[in-house]
Amino acid sequence: MLSTAGAEPTGNGPPLPTPTVSMKEGSDALSVAVALFYAIAAFTVLCAAGVAFSTSIVYSAFALLGTLFGVAALYVCLAADFVAGAQFLIYIGGVLVLILFAVMLTHRIADVAVSNRSVGRLPALLIVGGTMAVMLRAILRAAWPVVDALPDLPTTHAIGNGFLGPYVLPFELASFVLLAVLVGAIVVSRKELRS
Repeated sequence: MLSTAGAEPTGNGPPLPTPTVSMKEGSDALSVAVALFYAIAAFTVLCAAGVAFSTSIVYSAFALLGTLFGVAALYVCLAADFVAGAQFLIYIGGVLVLILFAVMLTHRIADVAVSNRSVGRLPALLIVGGTMAVMLRAILRAAWPVVDALPDLPTTHAIGNGFLGPYVLPFELASFVLLAVLVGAIVVSRKELRS
């Protein structure tokens, strides 16, 4: 609800009313933003569970699309515009489309019958449980900085300086990982052509 509690004097004429936002309206906007964030996070986790637990690789690939889209939406909610754009262009627009084409063009991939689905479930459960315990401990013990308001400025300049400055090694390692993915895709496709 807007009120005109204060007034700003102007050089020519009577003072203009200054609109102020009441605490109730600000808290409503904040609660909607928080609810939207949690809804997107729940959608992302649900799609990630579909990737992990689906028995069909086709359904897993489409659930991966929802997961990557949800992560990009979370980046938008966190005001990380550059990372959200990179998520859309690189992962959804490039890597995922490549995976979907590989899945769809592979002959009879949906008809593959896995004979023993229970192999490795117990070690995987132990590893996931241990990793979750370590992550929860780190989350609960960390001193998280709290910022009152984020500036509405693009993050591309700071990220570009970071990529070419202190974080140049991880940036280059990520490019080698993408190169390995491309080489692996070529090797897999060549084996299918020979057979």
